[in-house]
Amino acid sequence: MDKIVSLSDGDSTEELQKYLSSLTDDQVAILTQFSAKREPMCPLLTGSPPSSTEGSNRRLLVYQHCIPLCESGDLQPEVASDIIGLLMLETHTLSGPSLAQLASIFVEAIKVGKMGSGKSLELFPTVLTALAACEALSYGKGELSGEEYKKQFYLYIMYLCLPDFRDVPLSSEELQFLVEKVLRMFIKLDLQEIPPLVYQLLLLSAKGCKKQILDGIISYFKEQDLCQEEEQKSLDLEVQSIPQDQLRYVEGTTILHIVFAVRLDHDNLSHLARIQRYEEQVFEVLKGGIIKSFKDEQLQQGSKFLQDLIPGHCRVAQMILDTVKNSVFGWDHVTQGLVQLGFFLMDTFGPKPGPFGKTSEGSVTVARTPTQQACKLGGQVLLQGFKIHEPIRGEILEQVLNRLVTKTASPVNHYLELFSDIVVSAPMILLESSSKVTETFDHLSYLPLATVQGLLKAVQPLLKVSMSLKDALILVLRKAMFSSQLDGRKSAVTGFLLLLKNFKVLGSLASSQCSQAISSSQIQVDVHSRYNSAANEAFCLEILSSLRRCLGQQADVRLMLYEGFYDVLRRNSQLASSIMQTLCSHLRRYYEPEQDLLPPMKLEPCITAHGDQVFLQEPLAHLISCTVHCLLWLQTMRRSVNPNAGDSDDDEEEEEQEGYQSELQTILDSMTRRMIKSELEDFELDKSAEFSMGSSVGVKNNIYAVLVMGVYEVLMEYNFIKADYSKTRFEELLELFNRYHKLSEILKEKSGKGRVPSNKTPRSLLSLGFISTLLTVLFRDSTQSKEEALSVLRSSGEFLRYAVNVAVQKIQQLEETGHTDGPDGQNPDRTFRFLCDMTSVLMWRYTNIPSVVEDPGKKEKRSSLSHLCLEGLLKIFTTCQQRYPDKMAQLLSNMDIAEDDADKDNGSVTEMNYFYIRQFQRTLFSQLSGGEEEFNSKEAQLLVNILSVLSRQLKPSSQQFVQMITWTVKICKETSFEDSAFSKGLLSLLFSLHVLYKSPVSLLLELCQDIHSQLGDIDQCVHPLHHLFNLLLQLLVLSQVDRVLDEVDWLIARKKSHTAAAKSVSDKATQTTDQQDPIEKAMTLQLGTLLTALNELIQTALLPGTCTITLLRELSRTYTILTTLVKYYIQVCTSQHRALPARFEKLVKLSGSHLTPQCYSFITYAQVAKLLRETKAIPNLIFSIEQYEKYLITLSKKSKVNLMQYMKLSTSRDFRINAATLDAALQEQDDGEETTESQETQEPKQKKRKQ
Repeated sequence: MDKIVSLSDGDSTEELQKYLSSLTDDQVAILTQFSAKREPMCPLLTGSPPSSTEGSNRRLLVYQHCIPLCESGDLQPEVASDIIGLLMLETHTLSGPSLAQLASIFVEAIKVGKMGSGKSLELFPTVLTALAACEALSYGKGELSGEEYKKQFYLYIMYLCLPDFRDVPLSSEELQFLVEKVLRMFIKLDLQEIPPLVYQLLLLSAKGCKKQILDGIISYFKEQDLCQEEEQKSLDLEVQSIPQDQLRYVEGTTILHIVFAVRLDHDNLSHLARIQRYEEQVFEVLKGGIIKSFKDEQLQQGSKFLQDLIPGHCRVAQMILDTVKNSVFGWDHVTQGLVQLGFFLMDTFGPKPGPFGKTSEGSVTVARTPTQQACKLGGQVLLQGFKIHEPIRGEILEQVLNRLVTKTASPVNHYLELFSDIVVSAPMILLESSSKVTETFDHLSYLPLATVQGLLKAVQPLLKVSMSLKDALILVLRKAMFSSQLDGRKSAVTGFLLLLKNFKVLGSLASSQCSQAISSSQIQVDVHSRYNSAANEAFCLEILSSLRRCLGQQADVRLMLYEGFYDVLRRNSQLASSIMQTLCSHLRRYYEPEQDLLPPMKLEPCITAHGDQVFLQEPLAHLISCTVHCLLWLQTMRRSVNPNAGDSDDDEEEEEQEGYQSELQTILDSMTRRMIKSELEDFELDKSAEFSMGSSVGVKNNIYAVLVMGVYEVLMEYNFIKADYSKTRFEELLELFNRYHKLSEILKEKSGKGRVPSNKTPRSLLSLGFISTLLTVLFRDSTQSKEEALSVLRSSGEFLRYAVNVAVQKIQQLEETGHTDGPDGQNPDRTFRFLCDMTSVLMWRYTNIPSVVEDPGKKEKRSSLSHLCLEGLLKIFTTCQQRYPDKMAQLLSNMDIAEDDADKDNGSVTEMNYFYIRQFQRTLFSQLSGGEEEFNSKEAQLLVNILSVLSRQLKPSSQQFVQMITWTVKICKETSFEDSAFSKGLLSLLFSLHVLYKSPVSLLLELCQDIHSQLGDIDQCVHPLHHLFNLLLQLLVLSQVDRVLDEVDWLIARKKSHTAAAKSVSDKATQTTDQQDPIEKAMTLQLGTLLTALNELIQTALLPGTCTITLLRELSRTYTILTTLVKYYIQVCTSQHRALPARFEKLVKLSGSHLTPQCYSFITYAQVAKLLRETKAIPNLIFSIEQYEKYLITLSKKSKVNLMQYMKLSTSRDFRINAATLDAALQEQDDGEETTESQETQEPKQKKRKQ
């Protein structure tokens, strides 16, 4: 070191430079440390000239060793300050690469935390300032200016020290650049480092860039979720970059930081109260997004055009359900909002009351409409939240029960289903909150009957394991039994019957033979741990004693009891003795025991009168029906359990059963015999009787008639089952039917003449199972031993029609309510089995017995039987689609009408479905081939409706679907019948198929051309009246025009929103100006073809009134859509500076040169022909055209393209001066000049007379 000092004192520095060059880097490092502590460092810098590479490198080496030395603390503060000061003076002499390397040293030291005292940081700004003065520096594969290089280091230091640099003043540009830099670093960091960095960013957001920060955070996690999905789809499951649960927990922590940041952001949201004020708006936005998602999905599913154009769809519902599922990973701040969202959706989109507050019976099996799907989504959110999160269970349960109690004016089916699902998913959890359920029981007497039934069915599993809950319910039901409100007493009966069905008594038959709605398997606990069967028996007998009191109440209460006893008996066969004795003793009150007296029933006690009003007191037919079905079931089960019962010694109980069974059989046989002998005069119901509903006598006779008809039906069913195909018994059955039919005809004839219209035909008391059996034996049973007996029934055409009529009635009830009256009507599995059997029979009957061989003398009635079979098939198919959507294939597989047909392929559902479609196609084709004289319009309409229902089961991508469309198009072209209803149905079928195959706009063009050719031009002679066929056709075409406009409007709105969101990437859009967007191209082509079709229609001499007004409205909407498209291109030209597509210019030309002039001509035609009354359609159309032209002018200025050259301004306006009208008015004025003065003088006299 002494030599270096001596050389530096000399006049020349060459020797010093030469000596320093001979030293190694290690020696220079030692000298640097030595000189820093004891000697000045000037010689080292003097002997290292910056002009040479060697000197520059040596200077950098000195800096590199001095910086950590100053931070080490080994030097005195004064010495360290002197060194830093010297280095600051010499910094500007360093080269650009040396400065960049020196800055990197500082950054690395800060990053790893090696900055001790921080003294050397005084040098860092000087280094950055010198760096900024450099012209160009290499950076990566390119170059940056010194200023840009300085900014990179500056922002990186800010990123590393965000907590320390929050208070550093930053410009908006620097803040935005810093945020972008930090967000880009996310992908390079470990997942666990993200939440702290997010926290620091959120604190930094107080300076600005809130939206940019939140968007960046969301984008990062969205990208991670997409990577997770791709990894899960891949077959190699071991390759997983980030564990899913770890990612979810990190997302939960991030949500926590964001929530706290929002709450602490006093500058923008002030207080938490303001956040709560926005809650409703947030839920409204979510509601709008959810319902829009479902509507968009529905629109896409119903249009092949949209599916091809936009194959993917954002499933908002699935995202929300995924959020619920992921909320288990510490997303505590999300759960409460999810609960609120679930109830918000269910309250908003739940079922609404119908006219006069009535609600449709039965819950919807499949959510089809967007509102139903949104309501179902709310229920799924709440159910999944209840299963996952224990803290919110109490709140969900309380709110559900509160809504069941308070929403008495609107349907609560959706809440009942949710409550039932909650009971099934967590029964033991509900037992902890049994007090809330008990409080709900206190309101049973005041709730609608449907709500009570659903609630009690849902809580059945809980009653088996909670004595307190069961005791509370029984207490409430006992009080309700004496309620002053009828609905309260009916609720009590409902509750007691459900208890009887679900508490099994020891020794009862297997529950698999019954039709209970709630199974004990729904709850995973030992149901016998607290109650044994003996206790259940005492409990059930106690309930039965309470129910006996109902036999003295109103008819509605008794009716519920009769309808419920059968299911109770099947569930608890040990209660048979008590139930049958109750029914038998009650039946004796209305039975005439004297065998010689007619009729065998006492009808007077069945009615009651209050003043002039007459009411039904005892539904006698339902009482007998209940007795018959219980008796038959007991006898059947007794034979199946003990076939040799007659050969063994019976105990007292069996003797007792034999006693009442024998007595009931005697009563029923006597009733059958005497009802056959009884004439209508015996009931005072002959043709001379009064049946007017406007008088008390007429009401009484109507009630009697319905009771007698019901008794006839019950006895018919009883005798058929007991007949065992005996010809004599079947003859008796036919006699019963003849009397039933005679009374039915009188009732129809008389009720049709009264001033007050009577109710529709009363529901038949025949059970669905019996009707299924009856149809089978009437039409399909060919057993030789049964032939003679069945020929008795088959010989009566009226009886055959009656059987099919009742079947249609039962199917209609099943479609509307989801269940039918009578045994097994509440059991969906058995009901579906009966549907399958009836489908097979009706299909065989319709396809195998030609109408020409049916009763040759009665052609009208002959066709009605085939018509009824077809109507039954249509209702079965419709009911199956609505109530059993997943079992359509099973239903079709049971239609074994062509067992030997080689074309039938049971292995393919599509092939099987299409096989039956071909069957109906052949039938319809034969109808159309027979000429108009043999054409049956109603039957053809039913065939078209059946084809429409079955075609929904075909996949649009299948070959069978294409064949179906081809056949339908062929039939439409070849059919010349002007039958309006049939043609409308056929065209509706064509459109419904076509829209799932491709866009129907080309089909619309063909139809419009056909209409034009049929009706002629508007300048020809106008006919004031046209066929109804043309009217329906035109309205149907215009409805399809509206649908096409809906799709185009939806596409434009979608493109506008995407364009607004893509303003930041406008550079990318300008690169594709030569290629038109496929969606824009499709919109333009659709509108172009549609304009051509409308151009055909407005040149047509259309019908007056509705059709013309509808066309004007569609034209007005078409111009509105065109205006929206023009506004979209204005937005595109403004934001992306794109040239207008050539196709769009052609569309504008088509609208201006072809459509608009014809529109004004059509307006003139409509006014001259007086096709319109006072309407706003014309001014609205003119306004739409003018708005379109207005925005075209704006677009022309923006795009520098003269689009108005195609527009031809017209003087045709709604307020124009009509020359002919003006001449006529002037002529009248000339003719009346002579009388003007006299009129003026007489005018005051007229006023005086009025006074």
